[in-house]
Amino acid sequence: MAFKSNQLSLGLALFPILILIILLSYNVLIYGDDALSGSNQFILLLGGAIAALVGFKEKISFKDMLNKVSENLQSVTGALLILLFVGALAGTWLISGIIPAMIYYGLQILHPSIFLPACIIICAIISLATGSSWTTSATVGIALIGIAKVLGVSEGMAAGAVISEHILEINYHLFLTLRI
Repeated sequence: MAFKSNQLSLGLALFPILILIILLSYNVLIYGDDALSGSNQFILLLGGAIAALVGFKEKISFKDMLNKVSENLQSVTGALLILLFVGALAGTWLISGIIPAMIYYGLQILHPSIFLPACIIICAIISLATGSSWTTSATVGIALIGIAKVLGVSEGMAAGAVISEHILEINYHLFLTLRI
């Protein structure tokens, strides 16, 4: 490549990120709770354009910028595909009535006194069966939080019980890494 990684000063490298943070903050200020319905995509594109302008100002060719973008995308493609498939699965389950059915039967089976421990156990079993804690959160987690709301259990506590399974998985991977 025609450039070295040490050509940009820290301030110049952080400039597009700072602009992006300011614009996203302004978007939240303007739209409030509806900020996700606002112009986030446009702001992200604008942040990318500002980064490209900084690159052009520093005499970095467009081809070199595209090569770097391509390298970065290749390194995260696996994670992006997993998130795409999890989103598709969650949407399919919601539209087909699986998640509402889980809520219906969960309300008949679960009692508020055992709800939070049951959340952790259910999520752990589903994660072991599917091999993905993110899939569990996006499917069964939605149903469990809906059940919590109807049972009068704190939704935050229910979300913590669903996510606690992620913590168990992270600790397990950390333990395995340390053992090696």
